[in-house]
Amino acid sequence: MNKKRVEVLVGLFVLLGLVALVFLALKAANLGAFASSGDTYTLTAKFDNIGGLKARAPVRSAGVTVGRVTSIALDPKTYQGLVVMEIQKGIQFPKDSSAKILTSGLLGDQYVGMEPGGDEKVFVAGDVVKQTQSAIVLENLIGQLLFSKASDAGAQEGSK
Repeated sequence: MNKKRVEVLVGLFVLLGLVALVFLALKAANLGAFASSGDTYTLTAKFDNIGGLKARAPVRSAGVTVGRVTSIALDPKTYQGLVVMEIQKGIQFPKDSSAKILTSGLLGDQYVGMEPGGDEKVFVAGDVVKQTQSAIVLENLIGQLLFSKASDAGAQEGSK
């Protein structure tokens, strides 16, 4: 009887561990909230470079999550990244607001940051955010830094 009880407890412990792993995997994959909280409206933004932005990435304003990226596609006419976002209905951004692709930490996940403008008119469902700033690609920054250092070194050698 005692051996059977220990086996049942071990089985429950293993099951609890598996449930915890599934929960952790969903949180890490940004799928923790299966349903959106309340009504939403859709905004679209075009970016020259979306970097590592993924669908289901958060949309944040002042550090607060106000929506999610629903889809990412390539605009066949302008060859820009077309990002579709769902924003909570209670959050109304002015028409002159801007969208930026930002990174959480130095090498963290990317998200869309909304900076509100000052216009009295607000976005409605289906509007396009006109003012956007693309993702900063770390490799490009390093390349620019190395190139500028090399050109500075060349200029110093030429002046000697």
